[in-house]
Amino acid sequence: MSKGKVLIAMSGGVDSSVAAYLLTRDGYDCVGCTMKLCPDDVSHEGGCCTADDADDARSVARRIGIPFYVFNMTDLFKANVIDRFVACYRAGRTPNPCIDCNRTMKFAELRRRGEELGYDLLATGRYAKIEEKDGRYRLKKAADPSKDQSYVLYHLTQEELKRTLFPLGHLTKEETRALAAESGFLNADKPDSQDICFVPDGDYAAVIARYTDKTEPEGDFILPDGTVVGRHKGISRCTVGQRRGLGVAYSEPLYVKRILVPENKVLLARNEDLYERACTVRDVNWISGETPGEPIKCAVKIRYRQTEQPATVTPLSDGRAKVVFDAPQRAITPGQSAVFYDGDAVLGGGVIES
Repeated sequence: MSKGKVLIAMSGGVDSSVAAYLLTRDGYDCVGCTMKLCPDDVSHEGGCCTADDADDARSVARRIGIPFYVFNMTDLFKANVIDRFVACYRAGRTPNPCIDCNRTMKFAELRRRGEELGYDLLATGRYAKIEEKDGRYRLKKAADPSKDQSYVLYHLTQEELKRTLFPLGHLTKEETRALAAESGFLNADKPDSQDICFVPDGDYAAVIARYTDKTEPEGDFILPDGTVVGRHKGISRCTVGQRRGLGVAYSEPLYVKRILVPENKVLLARNEDLYERACTVRDVNWISGETPGEPIKCAVKIRYRQTEQPATVTPLSDGRAKVVFDAPQRAITPGQSAVFYDGDAVLGGGVIES
């Protein structure tokens, strides 16, 4: 008897392939699918979501004996992810498009399509864990700290967690690859994708020009006292904390501290001036479904590879929160996400506003 009907998001990589294998082995009625997200004329070298990736996913699905679909979502992806990415950079913020893709594509649109096929559960190859107790669900870090992806999943709700499976949460990457090799998957040694799928070469300015048909104007690099020390080639080429590639010659190293969009200027400062104690976060999601009624002590992570830092989070009105760190943090970046943790459990998170 089937444990449940599961739509598995398969990228063609080893992680989602093993996730599909484990669920099928464990008695779930599974169907695999790949999302076609990028136009055919976008280079994918070093990224993902290519026709070859779909072929790899199809090969794995065939080997484990499950149906497989490719869903063309290029228009939705452009509207929900690429256009937002472009708008954020033009507004002087540094977005995380992978979180937007998870939220709007994988856990919304893909789930909807699964339900249309009669599959009420969604599974991915993400490294995270879901635990249930008394009908309430908690999102927790993966067993393998080096692969934990709970940071990009803070947007999940109780209802979404209830209908989501993360089969790899208790595995290390090495164990995942070993299972793939034992199963005879051709992608067992396939490298992980490293880049944003629609910016495989890291040229954000080129993406913005492609999707806006506009070349960004140059502007001034300035010091805190207003002194002009150079020219930037467009604010989308700058992010808070950046030093490399500025092209500014000065008596000491300078870093991007703030992007002044209305003036089309970029404020530079010394490294020690990048540290701040607090930020405001918007669009906050509390995984419990309940906003705390008072400030909470927790740990907060402000970028994917950072270790969580002790802080106090105070809920505000309109889905916002104030985060005050115990110690100053370097380069708190608008547009990135701040995610709140209690030990290895994710409490929630939101987008850094200021």
